[in-house]
Amino acid sequence: MQRLLQLPCGKTTLARQLAERSKSTYFDLENPVDLARLSEPMTALESLRGLIVIDEVQRHPDLFPILRVLLDRKPIRARFLILACASPELLRQSSETLAGRVAIVEMGGFTLEEVDRTELNRLWLRGGFPRSFLARTESASTAWREDFIRTFLEPDLAQLGVQVSSRTMRRFWTMTAHYSGGIWNSSEIGRSLGEAHTTVKRHLDALSGALVVRVLEPWYANVGKRLVKSPKVYIRDSGLLHTLLGIGERRQLEGHPVVGGSWPRAGDPMRDVDVESFSSSALGRRARIVASPPERERTPSSLRETNRPCPFRDRPGQRDGHVTVREVV
Repeated sequence: MQRLLQLPCGKTTLARQLAERSKSTYFDLENPVDLARLSEPMTALESLRGLIVIDEVQRHPDLFPILRVLLDRKPIRARFLILACASPELLRQSSETLAGRVAIVEMGGFTLEEVDRTELNRLWLRGGFPRSFLARTESASTAWREDFIRTFLEPDLAQLGVQVSSRTMRRFWTMTAHYSGGIWNSSEIGRSLGEAHTTVKRHLDALSGALVVRVLEPWYANVGKRLVKSPKVYIRDSGLLHTLLGIGERRQLEGHPVVGGSWPRAGDPMRDVDVESFSSSALGRRARIVASPPERERTPSSLRETNRPCPFRDRPGQRDGHVTVREVV
């Protein structure tokens, strides 16, 4: 089983460290020399042994059919560590697939558990991207995030087959940021952009596939129930969210409606638990993320900014501070 690492958060550094521990060959497809070496991929890869690392594979999606052939050899002569900054759906491998031959590992930025408690506000404002979080000054961190957004919208999305102007996509991404942590309304954004709601949904799919936006689908067992059936959206990195919204300091953030949805755990809620969906009543009851713990019983929880936490108490079926879904719907 081969590995495909996703998201541009320290994956290259990690891959290089792994490559140094054993016999390996490293290809960086942003390096013209390595890209030229793979102009004839079968010839270049067929005789190699050990660990083969291919970084930024989205720049050469035609490699996947070749990898399938190499992976099916018996005995297995090499292992591949493939690094990409977008999900496989956007890598245009329609003719050949690595299904059953690859394990996908999503890499996020720094988490709450990986930083000191004194650095939580810094993580919240700057986000989890290493270069943004570790920048010496706030201005340097903001400049890095602006550069990331610009380069992501201009060359990167185009390489992934998204044929939308960078200006339109920046406007759409900024509008989506205002919905972060809230219910998605494609018709409203479509009217603002002057586009059909179906086109807006394709824009959202593109950002979701590029792993900068997370779409959380609603949960409902009975379609007749008066529950919200539109998805929620999250900008996955709080630093990018704040840059898109023009938030540069804690005081601005505290006065912004997106403050609750910008907390680092909100943007990537599925990291520590098996989050599947959310549930929200059409009557305005509080939305809850529905998770499946190891025992597989669905339990709701909520996330909001407050200085007075209010756990669930004295309710039938309560367990570990939660109530079961059947008590909510």
